[in-house]
Amino acid sequence: MTLDLRSLTIHEESEAVPVPLDSLTTAGSPRIGGEDPEHLRLLVATENRLPPIVVHRPTMRVIDGRHRVAAARERGQETIEARFFDGSEDDAFVLAVTLNIGHGLPLTLRERTAAAARIVGTHPHWSDRVIASIAGISARTVAGLRAKVGGAAARGQVRLGRDGRAWPVDGTEGRRVAAEFIERQPELSLRQIAQLAGISPETARDVRNRLSRGLSPIPDRGRRGRPEPEQPAPPARQKRAGEAAEPPDSRSLLVQRLQSDPQFRNSPGGRALLRLLLSHTPEANNWERLAEGIPAHRSSTVARLALECSRIWEEFADRIEHTKVG
Repeated sequence: MTLDLRSLTIHEESEAVPVPLDSLTTAGSPRIGGEDPEHLRLLVATENRLPPIVVHRPTMRVIDGRHRVAAARERGQETIEARFFDGSEDDAFVLAVTLNIGHGLPLTLRERTAAAARIVGTHPHWSDRVIASIAGISARTVAGLRAKVGGAAARGQVRLGRDGRAWPVDGTEGRRVAAEFIERQPELSLRQIAQLAGISPETARDVRNRLSRGLSPIPDRGRRGRPEPEQPAPPARQKRAGEAAEPPDSRSLLVQRLQSDPQFRNSPGGRALLRLLLSHTPEANNWERLAEGIPAHRSSTVARLALECSRIWEEFADRIEHTKVG
């Protein structure tokens, strides 16, 4: 089995084979809390055949299947079916985190954070977003962990992104180029600007936001000399006659405006999008009520799905942001 960084998926290249339980070790597992007794009891009691585990061949460490190994021992088995991974120990740990986030009993937030801190140290050239997607936490949390770790993890000049490309940590020149494209060709999407300037789409978004506020595309920390004072934001667009005032961050009012647009709501795509937007714009107290209804053992799974949904919406926003009005 090999680990594919670009898609963060595992490719199975070999058949499962029986492995003696006595030859396996669970040391170095991302499950710092040990086995969960209830989950272990369920595996012992099931009559179904236990799925194959994943083992790091050079060290015989269990990458995925710690509970299945314990259940097999409880059942009195001498062997268990396994597939092998032949990569490095550091990559084996990344694989362990990936598999234990994606299925089975999810890792706790404490375990995911600890795993991310370790990956920052062993793979400092990976971007915060790559590590965040592996560990199931936010990129901001990973950035904080990287700052605490310091050393080579924080000093690297380039980092590998989720697309498999190497992105410069100091994007000063890329920001300058992006600013030129934004000013000369404002119809370009964020992804097109990012590709042309050699920066990430997130950096391209920041450059455009700074330009719209009358600021330099390069933050103070990325420029030499005296920091440039922030300029006031450009004046707001004048409201049309009869147009109601609307807070810029009011999602509900924005959705209501879309609902009142016949051309939007009468198209199949518009109606489908309205249903999605309505389901994603509950009031703050509704979010709290939704959070209260999540069982503790499913909180990490829901959190990971929420993060994935946010990334999908961000990509959708990038795609339609520069759609021309006919």
